[in-house]
Amino acid sequence: MAERALEDLFYGLLKDVYYAERKILKALPKMARGAQSPKLKAAFEKHRDETEGQLERLQQVFEILGKRAVGKTCPAIDGLIEEGEEILDEFKNSPALDAGLLAAAQAVEHYEMARYGALKTWAMMLGLNDAVKLLDETLQQEGKTDHDLTKLAEASVNATALKKAA
Repeated sequence: MAERALEDLFYGLLKDVYYAERKILKALPKMARGAQSPKLKAAFEKHRDETEGQLERLQQVFEILGKRAVGKTCPAIDGLIEEGEEILDEFKNSPALDAGLLAAAQAVEHYEMARYGALKTWAMMLGLNDAVKLLDETLQQEGKTDHDLTKLAEASVNATALKKAA
């Protein structure tokens, strides 16, 4: 078997993230429909629009590599999305629903930030400067989304869940 190199690892993770973003794009409208808080619903809708741009940037990275944009099944993101769907089912009409959805969304954001961070670092090491810029743009966007979700949780969503439960 031929020795595997960093280029192979980069390409494999790129396919993984492409799959993940496509799954996230499908899940976000469900989460927005399920959210009770108008602000959380708006955050999910905004992130859906951002995810479309993130997919476009990933397609550009594939083009830089001279490869077709294709996903590779990612059990990690499948599991995270499944957790969000379980929260939707188990906490439907519960005051804790939004807090659970927000926490599930942040788990996805943290996964994405870890993946985009690795891809950006590897792209730098491989001299893929155009890819570095694209991946960094998405990494910064994911970090801002996570920050905004934290602010929303702290400002209202978690307290609302606690007050209504009392």
